Amino acid sequence: MSTVVEHGAASLLRFATAGSVDDGKSTLVGRLLHDSKSVLADQLEAVERASLGRGQEAPDLALLTDGLRAEREQGITIDVAYRYFATPKRRFILADTPGHVQYTRNMVTGASTAELAVVLVDARNGVVEQTRRHAAVAALLRVPHVVLAVNKMDLVDYAEPVFATIAEEFTAYAASLGVPEVTAIPISALAGDNVVAPSAHMDWYGGPTVLEHLETVPVDTDPAHDPVRFPVQYVIRPQTAEHPDYRGYAGQMASGVLRVGDTVSVLPSGRVSTVTGIDLLGRAVEAAWAPQSVTVTLADDLDISRGDLLAPAAGAPAVTQDVEATVCHVADRPLTAGQRVLLKHTTRTVKAIVKEIPSRLTLDDLSQHPAPGELAANDIGRVRVRTAEPLALDAYADSRRTGSFLLIDPSDGTTLTAGMAGTAFAAQAAEAAADDEGWDF
Repeated sequence: MSTVVEHGAASLLRFATAGSVDDGKSTLVGRLLHDSKSVLADQLEAVERASLGRGQEAPDLALLTDGLRAEREQGITIDVAYRYFATPKRRFILADTPGHVQYTRNMVTGASTAELAVVLVDARNGVVEQTRRHAAVAALLRVPHVVLAVNKMDLVDYAEPVFATIAEEFTAYAASLGVPEVTAIPISALAGDNVVAPSAHMDWYGGPTVLEHLETVPVDTDPAHDPVRFPVQYVIRPQTAEHPDYRGYAGQMASGVLRVGDTVSVLPSGRVSTVTGIDLLGRAVEAAWAPQSVTVTLADDLDISRGDLLAPAAGAPAVTQDVEATVCHVADRPLTAGQRVLLKHTTRTVKAIVKEIPSRLTLDDLSQHPAPGELAANDIGRVRVRTAEPLALDAYADSRRTGSFLLIDPSDGTTLTAGMAGTAFAAQAAEAAADDEGWDF
């Protein structure tokens, strides 16, 4: 198993880019693709034609990622653009996320599975509110690695003091959020300085280029290090003459390695059984690991349905109906205290009510605005939710897959809020849950 993991998942890095409007995210991505020879000839020709049509002499590499017509017309990124490329050292899945405050919620989508976030800053403007917002989202989503790319160094004469001041301010802010490490790189995405090739204009910088860092940053992708979590998506009961008593539980491994013979607890019921078989693509295997999709059979005929979770009997998550979390509100309509919602956690969706919104985060100084009453679009805050049925919920700091959830409008299915259970910034620990009386489903 370890060989499969080492030569498969370990060679893949998922990363996201973020920054304010006009900081040059799309240009950086385009430069990265172009200079790493990851752009097909016909794609480059199309960009050159589009650039000439807009009166530009040189190809606008931002057009390689700004694929929507509205993005090309306005010169901004609106939706998350995913790009896949590879170098001899590693494969990459890149999410180019929007910079405008109106689309901050899209960064939650792009960075939710990222192992690294590249936050861009315009060297002329320094750290601005949207920079802080993106750093906060990266911290909340527990993105393991953060790169500060100080862009447009060519417009400040490649001055080292400018870079040093911005790097110091951002690193201090990120540390207050609980980000363990920041790698700062001075670049010019337009000119190509320190993106793929080292810059001839910044001999005072001795660190890696952006691509060098992406190729060498350590990423722990061995699922054996993670606890076993298997959300049941579908119960298979063929009831045929050949298999009259077959009962299999199909789903995708959320984390960890599950083996035949393992003793597992079925949550939220807490019943215990033993894994007797694992089927992968129609063949029996001895083990399965994230993110494989498999069918599991158990020794006992238990009442198991969609939304139940298989976990080690000795290391199962706590089952609760009271959820306290940090959230990023993504809908245009506000989230209010007392609002009835649906809570979707892995494959389980239950009725819930927003008991309380204790605070909203002020990004300038990381202070908490107490009892705001509601969260508007792109707000980050704390919520307390009571569910109608128990959930087997991990802390987000322990498991990004089984510690996250969505709040959904029950009337039309709109996604309202993305939540991270138990997550708080290093500088802001939340108070204990309030009294539950008076909430009746």
